[in-house]
Amino acid sequence: SLSAGLDLPGRFLFATLTLMTLVAILVFIEEAVYIYQKIPSSKRSIIIWINAAAPVISTTSCIGMWIPRSTMFTDFTAAIFFAIVIHKFLMMMIKECGGQKLLLRHFENGHFTISTGPCCCCCLCLPRVPITRQTLFWLKMGTFQFAVFRPVLIFLSIVLWSNGNYVLYDLSPKGPALWISCFIGVLTLTALWAVGIMFRKVRILLRCKNIIPKFALYQFIVILNHLQTAIINILATQRVIPCAPPLSSTARGSYIAQQLLIMEMFLVTVISRVFYRRKYHDLEPPECTAEEPGEKKQTP
Repeated sequence: SLSAGLDLPGRFLFATLTLMTLVAILVFIEEAVYIYQKIPSSKRSIIIWINAAAPVISTTSCIGMWIPRSTMFTDFTAAIFFAIVIHKFLMMMIKECGGQKLLLRHFENGHFTISTGPCCCCCLCLPRVPITRQTLFWLKMGTFQFAVFRPVLIFLSIVLWSNGNYVLYDLSPKGPALWISCFIGVLTLTALWAVGIMFRKVRILLRCKNIIPKFALYQFIVILNHLQTAIINILATQRVIPCAPPLSSTARGSYIAQQLLIMEMFLVTVISRVFYRRKYHDLEPPECTAEEPGEKKQTP
């Protein structure tokens, strides 16, 4: 078994990381109870979903750390969950503006700046798009497609893997892993772009509701769960991370990624509790009146 192959420092590390995961779960449960009691039903489920992102990733990483053969399934579970959270975060920003109707009324003559990251941050020549019901619909579709298609692609990956056709670290053009990863990458960038466009517009309006630190935490999870893990996996497949019998390079890389995620998601869970623990009033008008330079404010 895994525990039998660990020395004393290894067992202490595993026990500490497991304890951190349990504490993160308890902190989230306590926060979920607070949200359920204090926050109106129109925002309750969305905020609970967003707060659950870090504990869920920490839990799946902990299971993958103790049961190495489950790593593929735990990673896929975390990926599916976070795809839904990205859509929920966009919806939370709309809800925090008082809902779609109040948002459209407030930004009646406003425009979305689409030259933002991660897709078009360098394309400053792109035109600004008027804020209408249709443009809001396309922004919501930008994140919704990710929440729908990523689980479908992951299910396809599992089916191919069970048939022996999908190898996670085989990125040759003849294998399906490369093409599925590229397609998921395009969907991911599109979803993050939609969230970035919305945040750039409402960040000043919702400053009084801690939207900037909330967005920073969300970005932190994106970078750690996707970019950090991808870099470690690439280093492992290129044998930059050396093997340590009985662990291969890819297995060691997986362990390192999981252990880092547990510690990082523990910190995110604790910090999230600080910024999300406030009383909300259903459909309260935004209190901050500052606007982007050059745009006339419309009072809801």
